Amino acid sequence: MATKAADMLIARRADTRARADFATWLMMAKLNGFSALPTEAQSFLEGYRQLLATMTEADASEATIQLMYKSYYAEMGGSGTPPEIPSRASEPATDAGNVTAFRRPAPRPKQQAVSGQATKPRLPVALIFICLAIVYVSIRYFWR
Repeated sequence: MATKAADMLIARRADTRARADFATWLMMAKLNGFSALPTEAQSFLEGYRQLLATMTEADASEATIQLMYKSYYAEMGGSGTPPEIPSRASEPATDAGNVTAFRRPAPRPKQQAVSGQATKPRLPVALIFICLAIVYVSIRYFWR
């Protein structure tokens, strides 16, 4: 059976929303905010807790997300059964705690002149001031 493009768009949006909502709700529940969640969220998290008793955390999470996905797909106007969304290839997570080490970026090399010529040395400020003073005095002297 061919799936319409609109249904696939709805399916992707429903899957993204289900994954984001589940992560948000789970974090709120872990931070003792379970009672502040909507009733829909509370019911999904209760189902998640029941699934945790029989399967691993990853499997229970995925099963709950699939239930949420089906619910959201119907809510968003998808027709028929929700199409299967290919699972996202996730990189294996290395558990290094909650700390991310920030490193200073490598220093950038100084840019060379575009034409390949060596850059001209800059005139000292005192020399420029003296030249301006000479020009000023000479103009004042010649205009008198």
